Amino acid sequence: MSKKPRLTRRAVLGTAAAATLPLVHIRSAGAAGKLSLALWDHWVPASNGVMKAQIEAWGEKNKVEVSVDFITSVGFKIELTAAAQYQARKGHDLIFIPNWDVSKYADRLEPVDDVIGELEKRYGKYSETYGYLAKSGDRWRAIPSSTGSLNLTACARISMFKQHAGIDLRELYPAAPQDKTIGDSWDYNAFLKAAEACHKAGVPFALGLGQTNDSINNSGSWYAAFGAELIDANGKIQVKSDKTQQFLEYAQKLVKFLPNDAASYDDASNNRALISGKSALIMNPPSAWAVAKRDAPAVAEDCWTFPMPKGPAGRFIPFNYAFHGIWDFGSNKSAAKALAMHLQERATVEPRCIASEGYDLPPLVSMSDFDIWSKVTPPTGTIYNYPIRAWHDAKPSMTAAPAPHEIAVQVYQRAVHPAILARLQRGESIKKVTDWAQDELEGFTK
Repeated sequence: MSKKPRLTRRAVLGTAAAATLPLVHIRSAGAAGKLSLALWDHWVPASNGVMKAQIEAWGEKNKVEVSVDFITSVGFKIELTAAAQYQARKGHDLIFIPNWDVSKYADRLEPVDDVIGELEKRYGKYSETYGYLAKSGDRWRAIPSSTGSLNLTACARISMFKQHAGIDLRELYPAAPQDKTIGDSWDYNAFLKAAEACHKAGVPFALGLGQTNDSINNSGSWYAAFGAELIDANGKIQVKSDKTQQFLEYAQKLVKFLPNDAASYDDASNNRALISGKSALIMNPPSAWAVAKRDAPAVAEDCWTFPMPKGPAGRFIPFNYAFHGIWDFGSNKSAAKALAMHLQERATVEPRCIASEGYDLPPLVSMSDFDIWSKVTPPTGTIYNYPIRAWHDAKPSMTAAPAPHEIAVQVYQRAVHPAILARLQRGESIKKVTDWAQDELEGFTK
């Protein structure tokens, strides 16, 4: 996801992750069958090592001969591997699948309702969005994975927020607060006021309106907070609905306070802006903070991660979703299920989370209490609020949900959500923008 890794989610993908780990082969005397896995090659090498050790231990205990390929996501190699195996009807028994792709391969993925049922019995329910992405015909076709799951919530410069917006982030969202309602004042009205203040001070929120994943994911969570769906669950276009209109009236104000080049942002633009001191806030995992921790410690000491604001429809956090799927043409499906469940148990998830320095997020909220998020510094508590905690009253979001998958994927890939906002920033009227979006969306629904 070798050279010394650069602690950014994307820059590292181009260097450290490009070197796939050698094949891990686990042999056991008297092995009861064989099992092959294709897993994501993590951008933090230590994470692969912990995963390898866990698989080795499971293989030895269960007398199963397990082989594992750690496959990079650079150049979409892990995605292309899944596509090739789906077409060929042969390959690994278990494979890593990101975001939308579970539905793409659902007809050849083994149902895993039994695994999901057992994990939910132990640790609580998965969010609706995980079900939306991993279910087909009301059956679970893949198992949410902590490795590879992350969110893109707010990360801001403590000093800038206090100086320009009059908000002490450590008081707004402290680590381990006693008062669980302390963040209730953080809504989209407060967000807009802070954005205006920081814009006037020359450190605007570095929120992209471009065509890459960060812009798509982040802007989608703003729509969700206002209950604004471009296309609803029944496939009906809602771009001219009252809720979408309400959101666009708000967005028309917000985009004025974003950088002038927001429409040209790529997935590294926000990181650079925060670290260089040109922005007071971004939406991102702790990768920008991690780079600063290594290269600019004073900047890292000034960073604080906390939930996105609450809107009329609630508080939504954009997520990147990861799954493990089991091919129905696999040679050892029972062993694949057993190992897949083992890898998502609390006792195995936590060591991998520690190895990634808290970057990977457990899909189940009940596991948001690992000590790693309290211990990582600087400063103390900086990423305590990175995982969604029960008292945040927040939900993970996926841009273009809840539209039917075959429609939602197209809307997502065409970056319609940020494109609408980019047009508003250029000065187009809401009517002109929604007329354009209506035509665009009709092309996906016909």
